[in-house]
Amino acid sequence: MTGPRDPAAPATEPLLPSLRVTPITLREANAYVAANHRHHGETRGCIVVCACSDEHDRIRGVGIVGRPVARLLQDGYTAEVTRLCTDGAPNACSMLYRALWRAVRALGYLRLVTYTLPEEGGSSLRAAGFKLIGEAGGGSWDRPNTGRPRVDLHPLQEKLRWELGA
Repeated sequence: MTGPRDPAAPATEPLLPSLRVTPITLREANAYVAANHRHHGETRGCIVVCACSDEHDRIRGVGIVGRPVARLLQDGYTAEVTRLCTDGAPNACSMLYRALWRAVRALGYLRLVTYTLPEEGGSSLRAAGFKLIGEAGGGSWDRPNTGRPRVDLHPLQEKLRWELGA
């Protein structure tokens, strides 16, 4: 175990990784999500996808934006961050959220929404300019009376909705 770095000593590597936004395909982003996300798997489609990489070109996180899952939010001007996954690199989440917002704004979207679990703090969302709207969603997607049973592979508790824009 090493002690604190001597401020007078020359730095051999940066204290924080130097991150930048980089392009990535949906297939590559989904592979990253499948390997690293705590409770969600791949997503089916996207409007925008991006990554952030460090100075060694190693991907440190990915973000995927698609159409809103909730029908009432599908107004043509609202997009949803359907996946955001990092390896814990400092500032990677807020960098990805802002990059995704810039990209969807350039496409004419006026609002970006996302959801978190109650136990997730939301500091990266606040740093990226999102506002907590309140509780939303939760529960099972299975509707036995429809003849289309579904297996729930996601957390079923209430989520917190965050918005940026309008």
